[in-house]
Amino acid sequence: MEQKQKSEFTKQLILEESFRLFYSNGFKSTSVDKVMLATKLTKGAFYHHYKNKQELGLAVISTKVKERVYDGMVAPLYQPGNALDILKATFIDRLKSFSIHEKKHGCPMNNLINEIGDEEIAYQIALKKIIEEWQAALIFLIDRGKLEKSIQQNIESKAVAIYLISAFEGIRGIRKLYQDDAILETYISGLSFYLQKLEV
Repeated sequence: MEQKQKSEFTKQLILEESFRLFYSNGFKSTSVDKVMLATKLTKGAFYHHYKNKQELGLAVISTKVKERVYDGMVAPLYQPGNALDILKATFIDRLKSFSIHEKKHGCPMNNLINEIGDEEIAYQIALKKIIEEWQAALIFLIDRGKLEKSIQQNIESKAVAIYLISAFEGIRGIRKLYQDDAILETYISGLSFYLQKLEV
């Protein structure tokens, strides 16, 4: 393996294991030593790519966390089709698709917001950037739905976008408290009712 490829592989391995450990155990309780133990790499390999844990945290947010939110919740909003149907599919199908592990551990982004979002301005900026990209995609879809007359004209697109994001992230956190999906199914029922109210 060429040195450049090996270096990139090492960097990706650190990112993957860091994301996994942050998600399972929390950001604060995951030390650089624990990451290195999981990767079976030396500390020298870590410091070749990252100056410190903060830089690693920002890299995880801007790559692994962002990719996860983009693939699951942002990209689908730009697909063609009925805007309301896309909203329903994106939010409801996404909730139903989560594994038991994901239901128990909640949303990686929301976990980081709750754990470190109020501590460092750099973390705030990185996490807010993801939220705002998601919000922009929702506003785009809702506005398209208004133009196509599938969504009511009198609703405030930004307000709906923020509500949908907040409610979705909220149920991801609340679900961590329960051993089954009853609370999730009740939320989906309420979400379906809310989305129906947006229909023309």
